[in-house]
Amino acid sequence: QVQLVESGGGLVQAGGSLRLSCAVSGRTISSYPMGWFRQAPGKEREFVTAISWSGSSNTYYADSVKGRFTISRDNAKNTVYLQMNSLKPEDTAVYYCATANSFKWITNTRSTTSYDYWGQGTQVTVSS
Repeated sequence: QVQLVESGGGLVQAGGSLRLSCAVSGRTISSYPMGWFRQAPGKEREFVTAISWSGSSNTYYADSVKGRFTISRDNAKNTVYLQMNSLKPEDTAVYYCATANSFKWITNTRSTTSYDYWGQGTQVTVSS
C-alpha cells in the first residue's frame, strides 16, 4: 500500500519561507517522478513543480513559482521536499504531493492524471 504524508505547512507572512516534506511508504521514490500540486478555495488543483526519477536530473516548475520554489528528494529517506521562499498571498492553498503512475517516465509531468497516489494535503496560508 502506497502512502504519502505531507507536513510543514502553516501560516507565514508574505516574503517568508516554508519547507514542505512528503514522506512516502510503499513505493521507492527514486524510480518514480514526484510532483507537488496545490488547490486554492474554489479553484482547480494546479501543478506547482515536479522532479524526474533519480536516473534523470530534470525539474519542472510552474511559471508562477519559478525562481522562488525548489523541489528536491532524499532517496535514503524516501522523502520529497518543497522549499518555498518569497511567499506571496496568492500562494495560499492546500499543497499535495503525488507519485507518478508510471515507472521512471511519464508523458505529461504537469497533469494530475499522470499521478496515481496522493497525500492528504497540507495547508499553506500566506498573510499580506
